[in-house]
Amino acid sequence: MTTATINSIASSAQPESASGTNDHISALRFITCGSVDDGKSTLIGRLLVDSRAVLQDHLAGVQRGGETDLALLTDGLSAEREQGITIDVAYRYFATEARKFIIGDAPGHEQYTRNMVTAASQADAAVVLVDATKLDWQNPQLTLLPQTRRHSLLVHLLRVHSLVFAVNKLDAVADPQLAYRHIRAALEQFARHAGIAVAGVVPVSALKGWNVVEAKPGWCDYAGPSLLQILERLPNTPPDAGLPLAFPVQWVEKFSSSSDTSQGRRVFWGRVGTGRVQPGAQVAIFPSGQLAQVAQVLDHARRATGVAAGQSAGITLDREVDVSRGDWIVAAPAPAAAAEDDFDTPVTVPAWPGQREITATIAWMDDEPLVAGRVYWALHGHRWVKVKVRRVVHRLDINTLAEEDATQLEPNAIGHVELLLQEPLPAAAFARSRVLGSLILVDTASHKTAGAVLVNAPAPKA
Repeated sequence: MTTATINSIASSAQPESASGTNDHISALRFITCGSVDDGKSTLIGRLLVDSRAVLQDHLAGVQRGGETDLALLTDGLSAEREQGITIDVAYRYFATEARKFIIGDAPGHEQYTRNMVTAASQADAAVVLVDATKLDWQNPQLTLLPQTRRHSLLVHLLRVHSLVFAVNKLDAVADPQLAYRHIRAALEQFARHAGIAVAGVVPVSALKGWNVVEAKPGWCDYAGPSLLQILERLPNTPPDAGLPLAFPVQWVEKFSSSSDTSQGRRVFWGRVGTGRVQPGAQVAIFPSGQLAQVAQVLDHARRATGVAAGQSAGITLDREVDVSRGDWIVAAPAPAAAAEDDFDTPVTVPAWPGQREITATIAWMDDEPLVAGRVYWALHGHRWVKVKVRRVVHRLDINTLAEEDATQLEPNAIGHVELLLQEPLPAAAFARSRVLGSLILVDTASHKTAGAVLVNAPAPKA
């Protein structure tokens, strides 16, 4: 698997336009996740077929024993088709009269958790499937599968805006109504305990299509909307437009032959992480601290305009400033409110101060356990720095949600750590900013993605 950053510049869905029309900016990006063989690929296949997003010749190519295998519509790798499992994230597109959708089919196996995290990091919503046949559905105090808990916690930690539980395969149990009631109670109790907001709990049969696209009133004593009807109403993830400007520079376009000396002769391209950039704004360059003024802002079509968080932009400054890929263009420092008797108060306060020591929640993905003292590459925006694991603080028990003392994190574990960075980064709490609060760790030898890091706060001084 190639290294993928949580802050990738792949296009993401933005809030619906003022006109409310079904255009590209109202598309909902969602993923399906959960345990192995819960029916995620089959559910997506059902959504595609029943919404008439699949051509007849494509359906003819996914036949097994004379019947359509809906899972093959997303499982495109030869290894996936041979083994009957999902390995990598498969993206599909479809549209209804009310909404456009981009679906990511995430794998359920623990060893492919890193692929699921990559997909969830860019999602507006997540559909967590629960296989009723794998649970002790007759027991009112039934226990959910570990992977159901793990994926629910991960999408919550990654600030996925909406989560929907789809209880699948209820057509295969003796008493669907009782099974749905017990499973729904267990899911709601888990969500309350974990602090997860749930947009809906829907009984479905992906194989038969019940409550997937069309509602099946009365089945399982459920009278609510179908899964697709819920998805059509979910909001997009709101951009962090109300925060100070933070712009990670991805590419520098040079116009050194230009004779115009009234402004800088380079355009800095990237995606606005937070805030809004417009001509005349006072900015600072991180890490150099140089100050400048924005002379021109170009959108993705090279039109001169202001650009808000979540959109691509090209920035030209009023003078030549040393800016390279990996640097950040941020809002200029604000004047500090100094007390009369305080001689240590700085004159200005940076909008996004550099951090070298942070505490973080981490989803560990490497085959080797995470232990204190190990050194990794960290990618933040488009900037690479070395990072040392100073301490493993806790490991999260996905069954009880309790924080356990730990000295290491095993593969696919979730825990809290303290990190020491070789160079400062404008890192902020993930709860405040998805872009500034996320990093990935990469093994220095194998170059494999090792962990997904969600910043909590600056670490306490040792």
